[in-house]
Amino acid sequence: MRILFVHVNFPAQFRHLAASLGSNPGNEVVFLTQEYRPDWEIPGVRKAVYAPDMNTADPMGSLMGNSGNAARHAGAAMRAAVRLRSEGFVPDVICGHSGWGPTMLLHDVFPEAAFVGYFEWFYGSDSADMRFSGQKPTLKSRTSVRVNNLPIINDLLSCDLGICPTRWQLEQFPVELRSKISVVHDGVDTEYFSPDPAARMTLPGLDLPDATEIVTYATRGMEPYRGFPQFLEAAVEVVRRRPQCHVVIGGEDRTCYGAPPEPGKTWKQVLMERLQPDPERIHFVGTLPYGQYRTLLRASSVHVYLTRPFVLSWSFLEAMSCGCLLVASDTEPVREVASDGHNALLTDFHSPKAIAERTIEALENRDRLQVVRERARQTIINNYDLQKLLPRRLALLGEAVRRRRQGKANS
Repeated sequence: MRILFVHVNFPAQFRHLAASLGSNPGNEVVFLTQEYRPDWEIPGVRKAVYAPDMNTADPMGSLMGNSGNAARHAGAAMRAAVRLRSEGFVPDVICGHSGWGPTMLLHDVFPEAAFVGYFEWFYGSDSADMRFSGQKPTLKSRTSVRVNNLPIINDLLSCDLGICPTRWQLEQFPVELRSKISVVHDGVDTEYFSPDPAARMTLPGLDLPDATEIVTYATRGMEPYRGFPQFLEAAVEVVRRRPQCHVVIGGEDRTCYGAPPEPGKTWKQVLMERLQPDPERIHFVGTLPYGQYRTLLRASSVHVYLTRPFVLSWSFLEAMSCGCLLVASDTEPVREVASDGHNALLTDFHSPKAIAERTIEALENRDRLQVVRERARQTIINNYDLQKLLPRRLALLGEAVRRRRQGKANS
């Protein structure tokens, strides 16, 4: 079978799926992406890179916001797909992430191919995410949110089947648009992300082998969507009250969702100026390779995960799989997986004081809460294990191809 994966990042949500298909010599697997990463290769998977020109005028007008960028991605991905076809690569199935735009026109380049869309989010001006800040939406914010859905709706119309990682994320889609979409999470490698009681916090530039209390936090970008401002304020309070405690923060100093605090500054810069955290006790270790990121989770005494009502982060489930003692935001995406006192301790996202109190509670009661760690890992083994979910994803790709071929035979 010939498979074309499409994602602006490589390998993102398709890492395990692409690796599984690439391991079969009977398959030809191409990954179309904007982000060329020479440091990361997947055996049996060939990369094809597209490059949208983000400096050209917005082809859809300034009102269209991110959809203008989606149009640029769509055009660049289409040209790359035409090159692939001219080289003789015609996929049986396209598996692509919907939202940024590169999948929008591929069905026209490869009309014979089945299309499985990965649908992560549907934007709504009255959604839980938009209501969360408590601010009344403006006309500009409402229109911007609405047009973000244009590439997603386009892909929903053209796809044969869709995948959504969690039920709560699926519920953001209007009821009339859900019929093609199945809830199947990407899956967590529970053998890799597993507990290690002997793990010590030894990372490049940071060596805390004898620390008795370590609070950890990991994020792609240090920003309000993932509660970074509230966490850092809570961390300052925790180390003030717990003289033996260290805080280790993994992640990049950037904004992935939402807006920066002010022109030319990052959220980390603004918060460091305001809070002045103790550099001897609060450590920033940057973006970590997988192995070091796993060390951060395994060596954690208490791991804090915060999110608005938005897409659930992989890090939350990976931390649970490592048996972390979790303090997490009491928000909808978290509540789909965790309940307070059972497999995590839930807290108020908005309140640094509440986050600090629950973190200190967890530190003080680690022995009693060992059962919470064990239940966290068991939750992942039961419901999110890669070995159980990967076959379901592979079956969906096969089903999409079967439907496409059956439709052609009946036409």
